[in-house]
Amino acid sequence: MKLLKLTLLSSLISLCFVSSYSSAQEVEDGINVSGTLRANYSYKEYSDSAKDKSGDLTFEMASIKFNGKLDDWGLSSEYRFYDGWEALRYGYVFYDYSSEWQIQFGINQVPFGNPGFISNSFWFGVPYYLGFEDDYDAGIKAVYSHNGWGTEFAFYKNAEYGASRSDRYSTDLYSGEISGTEYYNEETNQLNLRQTYAMEYQGGKAVMGASVEVGQIYNSNTGNNGDRYAVALHLDASYNGWALQLQAMQYEYKAADALDENKIAVAAYAWQYEIASKAQAYSVNVAKTITTSWGSVKMYNDFGVVTPDVDNETYDNSYQNVTGVALSSGPTYTMIDFIMGKNMYASTLDNGHVGLPEIGDSWDHRININFGYYF
Repeated sequence: MKLLKLTLLSSLISLCFVSSYSSAQEVEDGINVSGTLRANYSYKEYSDSAKDKSGDLTFEMASIKFNGKLDDWGLSSEYRFYDGWEALRYGYVFYDYSSEWQIQFGINQVPFGNPGFISNSFWFGVPYYLGFEDDYDAGIKAVYSHNGWGTEFAFYKNAEYGASRSDRYSTDLYSGEISGTEYYNEETNQLNLRQTYAMEYQGGKAVMGASVEVGQIYNSNTGNNGDRYAVALHLDASYNGWALQLQAMQYEYKAADALDENKIAVAAYAWQYEIASKAQAYSVNVAKTITTSWGSVKMYNDFGVVTPDVDNETYDNSYQNVTGVALSSGPTYTMIDFIMGKNMYASTLDNGHVGLPEIGDSWDHRININFGYYF
């Protein structure tokens, strides 16, 4: 931690020097330093302790960001501090080869699925819990944009952290023991392609596209490689304040020397859990944004379902529905979410997995309020 503080301090001093140099040369480009502070209130209807205490209010996250460019070179990074752990969300340098091409090297966002997020809420959509929303890996990416067409090619050597680490922002394969099963899987040698087309019209815009991901799964115990793939079709459209997101995807993790071919382990947010090794995932999100004199109000409903496609017939679907409102005013952004889950990790009692056999047979729900200050 002490080393990290010294590193951040030296980075700030360096950036101040770079900014001064930019001013002296009368260059419009420069480096901006920004950050976030967030607190979180959570009430779990299925938790006796949450009921007894009327929920919990905790520190959720603080972050520091460096963004900007000098001439054709730039950088973008975000480091996050959570309660008890910390992690790099992303950090890469980029080069603007032309007005149409940009090359990114480092830990950058994997081009798969709906650009950005396939969710409106703080809770993410179901693809996040499978490793396919706002994912960041270590590699190189080429981004092309011209006349509404967008193409992204990427090669990732591996995930941003080692597979035995669960205190990470992105959802990646996990190597370790879960519920008596030992996993030795690591992500490696991944290729991504995402093609989109943006169509503008009076009152809105629609971005439609398709994504493909292929890669290997290295078994650190045997030295053998398995493989994995994912494909998706997606749409993000808006019209007069209304927004619609649609996505359908299929994935398969086929690990080498697996003890159980029907499931695999992943990790994120300082926790590890199991998911069906092959499944389809569908997302349908609707939102309406209203502009006010003090900011904006966005009302939304995000629905997602994961349908396992494995040999074990006892595996069940996982469902998640988030109804919420986001309030934006000045530097603050607050998300108030009512989360319903069925056989879904993080939103259902005793179901710490996605797409595995269901424990019980009910929809559970919880309330989450996230308060954010951005500077």
